[in-house]
Amino acid sequence: MYKTLITPIHRLLAGLDLIGLWLGLLALRIVLGWEYFEAGREKFLGDNWFADIQDRFPFPFNLVPPEISWQMATWFELIGGIALVLGLATRFFSLSLIVLTVVAILSVHWPESWQTLGELLQGYAISDDGHGNYKLPAIFLAMLLPLVLQGPGRLSVDHWLRRRTTAGGA
Repeated sequence: MYKTLITPIHRLLAGLDLIGLWLGLLALRIVLGWEYFEAGREKFLGDNWFADIQDRFPFPFNLVPPEISWQMATWFELIGGIALVLGLATRFFSLSLIVLTVVAILSVHWPESWQTLGELLQGYAISDDGHGNYKLPAIFLAMLLPLVLQGPGRLSVDHWLRRRTTAGGA
């Protein structure tokens, strides 16, 4: 009886694993790609406010002129967002967006001052009530991590290119 119950469960889980390789990572890429593209679009259409926070950028990013930082952030979000949706250079853009997001957390989303862990945790929110608002970027970091470690999944340009180059062009 035990074996008759376990075998269908194993088949079901194997099927879900296979679907996850196709759809799970695709879903992450689409959501993240859209969010980063939207953030880049806002920068592209808006005014550069990086000069106002240049002193809050962590080293070595505080050494880069704000005009260059603005352009780099804008274009990494725009191109990186599109690349994530396509699954093109996924690990490179995921890692690049992780760096960009960490810089954003430290310079924009992190609470300006906190004395206790409880005060710091007040910033883990999606609001701007004076305690910071690093919850959403922290969620983005957690979502980017599987794309760095596992790659883009099977519904991606990266997967197609890998198959073309490792299968002798077949």
